[in-house]
Formats: sequence, structure tokens, C-alpha cells
Amino acid sequence: MALDIATIEVLVPVAAIVTAGWVFSSWLRMRHGYPLENSWGKSIYPKTDGEAQARVQLLTQENAELRAEVSAVKDRLASLERIVTDQGYDVARQIEGLRDARELAAATSAKETRQ
Repeated sequence: MALDIATIEVLVPVAAIVTAGWVFSSWLRMRHGYPLENSWGKSIYPKTDGEAQARVQLLTQENAELRAEVSAVKDRLASLERIVTDQGYDVARQIEGLRDARELAAATSAKETRQ
């Protein structure tokens, strides 16, 4: 069974496209950290399981640190919200406003007495 020229003209570009797709797929998987496997399912990349385990351990540690930091920021934000919405804060602000008004009145009366 001989292959005619028309069949070869179709098979060569198809084989090239399939090969290019496989190379691109492998490149994407390596770039994003997915393991590459051989035809028997054994991991080829990363070279050793130790590399993958070390990477997972580092990511897990970083994730825990970021969660702790977010938790601390949430606690601080809750404290600030409590202070701002607290009735005592409003009372303190009103007292400061009265002090400022009294000082302004005293300055105005002192200015009038000089004239």
C-alpha cells in the first residue's frame, strides 16, 4: 500500500501541527509548575520529588504567613472601626469642639477689650 503524494501533503502538515502542539503544551506545563510525565506515567519534570515537595512546602509556609498577616490587619481594622463608631469618640470630639469654641470666644473678647 503505497502513499500517494496527496496523502503525504496532508499528513506532513498535520504531523507538524501535532508536534508543535505537544511541544507548546509541554512548555506551558513546565512554565506553570505542573509535572511532566513519560508514557508510563512516571514524573520526568521536576527531576526529583524532593523539588516538588520543597516547592509545596515553601508555598504552604508563605500562604500561612499571608493568612496571619491578613488576620492581623482585619483585627486592627475592627479596632479602628470600633473606636470611630464608639459613642465615647463622638463625645470626646464634641468636648474638643467646645474647647475650641471657648478659646475662640476668649480670643475674640480679648481683642474687643483692647479696642
